[in-house]
Amino acid sequence: MSAAQLLLKAYYERLYERVVASREVLTSRMDELLSAEVVKQGFRDMDADKLAAYREACVAFIDERLESYNPIGIQYTFGRPSSRLAAELEFQLNWYDSRPEFARLVATARSLAAECESDEMLPDLADELIRQAGAFPDRSIIGAYHVEPTLQKLPDYVVARVIEEIICGREPPE
Repeated sequence: MSAAQLLLKAYYERLYERVVASREVLTSRMDELLSAEVVKQGFRDMDADKLAAYREACVAFIDERLESYNPIGIQYTFGRPSSRLAAELEFQLNWYDSRPEFARLVATARSLAAECESDEMLPDLADELIRQAGAFPDRSIIGAYHVEPTLQKLPDYVVARVIEEIICGREPPE
């Protein structure tokens, strides 16, 4: 396994650790952002029950992120060809195109991996990769939502925003 591949695994593991540790803060901020975004976009007919349903969807998307970042999750139980096929299917099924963002993430990981002199450096390099690249696929989600904000995209967008803000410690790209 190359240094860049090891760094990407450390990156996902670090994201997983941060999301687990910040879950309560994430959901609290998620509630604030969800309500504010509904008002900002003027989504009509949003009563308390519908807002609660969108909140539940946001929580489910946080759980989905946890599973995708989980270093011992289901995605690591398959061989490499299956992982590639699963990634390609995911790229096709999502309402946003994350391929350019993923290519930038890999390029940044390769660049940082060139500095890796030992495995002990991986956690620090993973933190640097998070600082530089954010949490994949947040930029793609946020960008696609800004182009066309809809209720169907709202839960993914809210989760991407709170992860960028709390987990990555930065304002999400507008």
